[in-house]
This record gives sequence, C-alpha cells and structure tokens, in this order.
Amino acid sequence: MSNRKTRFDDYFESNAVLILDGGLGTQLQAQGLSLDSKLWSAHLLRDNPQAIIDAHLAYFEAGASCAIAASYQATVAGFMALELTADHARSLIVSAVNLAVKARSEYLDKHPQQARALLVAASIGPYGAALGDGSEYTGNYKLTDKTLEDFHRDRLMLLDHSQADVLACETIPSMQEAKVLHALLTQVETPAWITFSCSDGYHLSDGSPIAEVVALFSGHATVRAIGINCTSPAYINSLITQIKTADKDRRVVVYPNSGEVYNAAEHSWSGTTTASECGLAAGQWLRNGATILGGCCRMGPDHIASIRHNCR
Repeated sequence: MSNRKTRFDDYFESNAVLILDGGLGTQLQAQGLSLDSKLWSAHLLRDNPQAIIDAHLAYFEAGASCAIAASYQATVAGFMALELTADHARSLIVSAVNLAVKARSEYLDKHPQQARALLVAASIGPYGAALGDGSEYTGNYKLTDKTLEDFHRDRLMLLDHSQADVLACETIPSMQEAKVLHALLTQVETPAWITFSCSDGYHLSDGSPIAEVVALFSGHATVRAIGINCTSPAYINSLITQIKTADKDRRVVVYPNSGEVYNAAEHSWSGTTTASECGLAAGQWLRNGATILGGCCRMGPDHIASIRHNCR
C-alpha cells in the first residue's frame, strides 16, 4: 500500500529535531481533573473535551511542536462498557485527534507570528493500556496473535483516516505485540512511529532485545521512526545506542517518563526528577542520535520547555 505523505514527512525537510509534548494525564491532573477511570484520560473525550484542548495548548505554549492525541486508552470496548454504542465509541476515538487539531488551530490563531510547524500524532496504546492494570509494562498478556490483531485493527484503521499527521504506536512491551503491529502497519497510509517500554538499557519489558525488534522493522515502508517511551531516563542513552547500531538510518524517537516509579496496585508514584535534569539529559539524547524528543508520565510543560531549551 502506498504511504500518504503528511506534515510529518514535510517537517523534517526543514527541521532537524521534533519536540513532542509531555504526559497528557500529567497535565490534566495539574488542571484539577480526576483520571480515576479505567479509560484514564480518554473518559474526558466524552465528559470534558475542553480540558483536553487546554492540556494540548499548555504543551504548545511550552514549546512542543507535536501534540499526541488522547486516544491511548480509548477503545470501542472501553466506551461500550460505559453503555455507549459502537458508533459513538468510534466517533469519540476520532475526536481525540480532532481536539488536538483544534488546539493547534487555537494556538496558531493566538500566535500568528510564530514560525514553527505543529503536528498532531494519534496515540495507539498497547493492549495492556486498555486493562488499566500496568500490564503495558510487562507484556505478559497470555493472548493469541489473533486476539491482539483484532484489538488493534479497528482503532488503527479509524485513526489512519483521521486528521493525524502520524500514528504513534506507544509503550509496546513485547516482541509479540510488535510483530502484530508490524503486519497491521503495512495496511495503513499514514506515517507511523513505534516506541517500546523497556526494562533496562537493552531489553523490552518482556525481555526481548531491542536490537531484534529494530531489525524486525528494518525497511518497513510506513514506520518512519522507532524508539522508547514511558521508560526511565537512566536507560535512554544505552537504548539509543542499541537502536542506532541496529539501524543507523532510521529516526530515533524518545520520550521517557520522569524517572519516578509507578505502583500499579496503589496508583501512586515514588521518586522525582526535576525539569532541568530532564532537559540536560535530553541534550545528551540528541547528541547520541535521537531527533524526536519529549516526555511521558510525570513530564509536564516545564519539562518540555527545558527539553526544547536544551535541544535547539
């Protein structure tokens, strides 16, 4: 299938580095919103879409050039569990991209003189994200490939036909899920990136060597970048080296969490990493070969502003 050229491809013709946003849930909580739902931030697509627009705007104001839409945990089954119809569920999933596009338009209307191009990525979270039990950090699903394929296909095809500039397959924890997405991404037209959750500087959360996963995607026509997200910053330099060694030509995308540790059972975080520390670390990630950089859980607008300052 031919690939649709979008703003994502155009962006790199005149820019060397793309700065992503930070944790959407992190900013929504900072705005006073409760995410106490199995759908996490996705429940706001129905209940408070303006809050999502405001969160995207906060990251654009901080210097992000790409907003990742609130579709990470948005699934048809998840919305139907709230007694919505399948059609309503699908419309809400697509609305995640529409809200990010609206935020982009509002930012540009407010700042008509700013020159940087702004992108929108459609988030495609792993199977474990829909469970809300932290299993996106283990990949221990005990499912068939067919079950994973059925889970991903509907949402992926919906978002492929949205206004997204790029599809962001995020926090993928296992080789099994990577293989399923590899096949499905050959069927889409929108450019994509795929990022993995990792347990150390060499392995995905399920123990698969990241170098083997990178080799799997070698030559993939749709996947423009490969990398890591929602992983401790302590492992990022090693993981960049592994990716660049396995595929020296592919763009590397990194947006780790803050370095704090999440307890899925208690829904709490421990530890801390400051915005300035993350910004300085991002400068090293850039020097090591990453060209798409941002933050994930517990990384807010201050972190993104610091990353932009250190990755000019």
